Amino acid sequence: MSNEKSPFIVEGKLADNERLKRESNNLRGTIEADLKDDLTGGFTADNFQLIRFHGMYQQDDRDIRAERSKQKLEPLHNVMLRARLPGGIILPDQWLAIDKFAEEQTIYGSIRLTTRQTFQFHGVLKPKIKLMHQTLNKVGIDSIATAGDVNRNVLCTSNPVESELHVEAYEWAKKISEHLLPKTRAYAEIWLDGEKVETTEKPVEPILGDNYLPRKFKTTVVIPPQNDVDVHANDLNFVAIAEAGKLIGFNVLVGGGLAMTHGDQSTFPRKASDFGFISLKDTLAVAEAVVTTQRDWGNRVNRKNAKTKYTLERVGADNFKAEVEKRAGVTFAESRPYEFTERGDRFGWVEGIDGKFHLTVFIENGRILDYPGKTLKTGCAEIAKIHKGDFRLTANQNLIIAGVAPENKAQIEALAKEHGLIAPEISNQRLDSMACVALPTCPLAMAEAERYLPDAVTELEGILNKHGLAQDSIIFRVTGCPNGCGRAMLAEVGLVGKGPGKYNFHIGGNREGTRIPKMYRENISEQEIMNELDSLIGQWAKERNENEAFGDFVIRKDIIAPVVDSARDFYD
Repeated sequence: MSNEKSPFIVEGKLADNERLKRESNNLRGTIEADLKDDLTGGFTADNFQLIRFHGMYQQDDRDIRAERSKQKLEPLHNVMLRARLPGGIILPDQWLAIDKFAEEQTIYGSIRLTTRQTFQFHGVLKPKIKLMHQTLNKVGIDSIATAGDVNRNVLCTSNPVESELHVEAYEWAKKISEHLLPKTRAYAEIWLDGEKVETTEKPVEPILGDNYLPRKFKTTVVIPPQNDVDVHANDLNFVAIAEAGKLIGFNVLVGGGLAMTHGDQSTFPRKASDFGFISLKDTLAVAEAVVTTQRDWGNRVNRKNAKTKYTLERVGADNFKAEVEKRAGVTFAESRPYEFTERGDRFGWVEGIDGKFHLTVFIENGRILDYPGKTLKTGCAEIAKIHKGDFRLTANQNLIIAGVAPENKAQIEALAKEHGLIAPEISNQRLDSMACVALPTCPLAMAEAERYLPDAVTELEGILNKHGLAQDSIIFRVTGCPNGCGRAMLAEVGLVGKGPGKYNFHIGGNREGTRIPKMYRENISEQEIMNELDSLIGQWAKERNENEAFGDFVIRKDIIAPVVDSARDFYD
């Protein structure tokens, strides 16, 4: 941290996470000793938190927790790993390696595509953890800083070979990711048997600081008019601005975030603030300045108020912006005009600038596994065996088979159809729906999300059909808790888990992802939700303006008030 005492630093007893980071020897802790302890499948004390900085969360299968307790067994501890893939690009040989590991070494056998534009392994037992990291390292993948109080996987608008602009934007996503990574060698030493470098000098993290950030930090690069990365869910966003098809700079948006805590009105979702335009040469300096300002001014006393969005609310967006300008040696210019018109993925084939083709396929919940009549995992592996291009993971949990030469297009399409990766009967509503993982593996989940979503969408499809709206859709998202991983707080209809089978029911977001929905009903059952939707969609069908989206309709008809300033009116 800076030695200069700022009036914007929160005073008080530091959260315990600050102690464990300070005492961790730059994220090493006693993880190596824990790995050798075969009396438990879990990690102890501080290491439970520290492994997050290495891209892992300790979990257990909650479906069998009670039964194991009856048998006097500890929970079935395992880890979930999230890979670092800036912009979500993965090569066919890398795909085959992760497919093989998922099949042979994990409890569940699946690959999970996430809203962070990467993949996760679920159900890796302690004896397999080191093998997992070394398997990934052999094909050029790591999980450094995909969790914990650091800048996490940097997102980029998908399909970055559709234009020269996409190519440039993706390169900046990679540069930002590398620039903001932790500099400690802890990851290589622990997981890759890297040589321990002995030095008398204290290791220094020049950007993140030796205590790292107050809380997690998320960054995106987005190319209008496509808001597929949901900029308002992230701490730092670079909105690509082009002239004559060439990238000239970015508008910088700071302080977005969706997580909140039930019953704590000091927590709330927040849209990002527009700081203004910068030229390309200032990109890394501004990224660093935003991160270091949040590092020094963020709340290290109360973790529930530690994210960048709360720092901006507490110190004022103008003060935060001025500090960023001072640290970066940059003055923000007036924001350049841009517009978001959509944020879903564009399914089917798209032709790129080099004459190659890109096929986007729908993966419900991002869960790649073989199902009866729909062998998604086998299909992806079979495609990877012959594919000459790459795969691109989207921030909406879908998959792009990119860089397909014209002569290979028919073969790729045939394999995709054979294995259920292309299914013509998918409705617009299913394409516009999303959920987080939730039960049984997420320890924070209060209600179902991934397992509830398919049936919920089927019911919603029936309601739309009943009211003559079968070709229409609503941005519909379900999260098992209020942490926001499924981005329900940027949906037209967002369900936030409150307890088993119960959700807070939010409406009034928009299709572009620039408005936060407000709670319409609290703690209601799945059936009550569908009854409410039946009534609201019936009204929408009868009274909407031409092409008026559901979220805009409920605002116009005063069914729900818009969230203009979430710090003031989200809970009104």
